[in-house]
Amino acid sequence: MENTSERIPVLALWSAPRCRSTAFARMMTERGDHAVVHEPFSRVVDFGEVEVGDRVAHNEQDVLAQLRAMGSREPVFFKDTTDFHYPALLADEAFLAAATHTFIIRDPAEAIASHHALNPELGRDEIGFARLYEIFTAVQAVTGRTPVVIDSDDLLDHPAETVRAYCEAVGIPFRPEALSWRPGMRSEWQSTSKWHRATSETSGFARSRTDGAETVEADPVLRAFRDHHQPYYEKLRAVALRP
Repeated sequence: MENTSERIPVLALWSAPRCRSTAFARMMTERGDHAVVHEPFSRVVDFGEVEVGDRVAHNEQDVLAQLRAMGSREPVFFKDTTDFHYPALLADEAFLAAATHTFIIRDPAEAIASHHALNPELGRDEIGFARLYEIFTAVQAVTGRTPVVIDSDDLLDHPAETVRAYCEAVGIPFRPEALSWRPGMRSEWQSTSKWHRATSETSGFARSRTDGAETVEADPVLRAFRDHHQPYYEKLRAVALRP
């Protein structure tokens, strides 16, 4: 049964790495109606601290507390990636129920190829689809509802329709003017700039040519990684919005 005791205007977008979540967050920044927080959970794990609004968080619990505090003052959007595991998040059923948690996916072969190109030492679990599904099922369990999922291929092929469907599903107005933006590397991306360079060169949702599927198929290690994560992608794809 859904827990409605602590509803807060915090909108989350969870993503496996390299699933185009940064582009979606760039669109949310362009809207101008949410405070946008960039990857607070993954950054606090990776770097030991992260700015969340006007505070510095030093662990997952700090991130959760600051997101709650920000949400008490204004609408908040954050996006994060599942290259790490977040036990404090998963244990905080009140936050899982209080915020609106949404998910973005991409064909695992394409995501893995993109991830491996930036991190040749890539391990199986940091690809992130299994962890993404773990958060999805945790939210589903505490709310009694199926969370919103979008496929980033739909976002590229039908940006207006996909964003409109997302906005309707989470209860925010659709703002078509936010579908385009000025290219450039944003300050919140600087410390992890190599991961966001492609998005920094865009002015909207656009598809680039890739041979990711062939790259993964030709590599037995990457192919095994794909085979491990594919079922989690398929489960999320089965409930994705259809623009």
